[in-house]
Amino acid sequence: MADYIVGLTGGIGSGKTTVANLFAELGTTLVDADIIARDVVAKGSTGLSQIVEHFGADMLSTDGNLDRAKLREKIFSDNSARLWLNNLLHPMIRDEMLKQCKDAQSDYVIMVVPLLFENGLDSLVDRTLLVDISPKLQQQRTISRDAVTAQQVKKIIGSQASRADKLSKADDVIDNQGKISALKCKVHALHNFYLKLASNS
Repeated sequence: MADYIVGLTGGIGSGKTTVANLFAELGTTLVDADIIARDVVAKGSTGLSQIVEHFGADMLSTDGNLDRAKLREKIFSDNSARLWLNNLLHPMIRDEMLKQCKDAQSDYVIMVVPLLFENGLDSLVDRTLLVDISPKLQQQRTISRDAVTAQQVKKIIGSQASRADKLSKADDVIDNQGKISALKCKVHALHNFYLKLASNS
């Protein structure tokens, strides 16, 4: 069981997944909030049945899965609906993340949470790691990766905590504006550092 948890975060397009996968290559268990968020509303789950009970069967697509586009439309146009959904799903996601951390076999765990600071989940971890890039690069990378407009990216970035806020809260920061080889060196150094912290905890 891993007793030491590092919370990994970063804005959209910052390269969180790339960094997380580099830690995984070194044998560190990843606990990914986005994957868990999908699992708790998967077909046949309690989460999905409660959403259908609350919002109606038109939240389902023809194959019985959650119609994410419809749900997103609903919660973005109705604040009380978003609050209800958050109150339902956040505890489920948090419980599952902690369970997976507890079951992990590596010396420490990387908990990947896009909204780590925004949702107060930094209280669950021993240390925080921020993947940081400039807003300009963030926009460029997200537009080319997700085929979205600059306006959409600005909206998403605007809904996340500011860069300054995240930098002030993070224990460790990886500047991800360079080459992948530089990134690997940084991850290796942090991995050794976290192993040391975990063995002393």
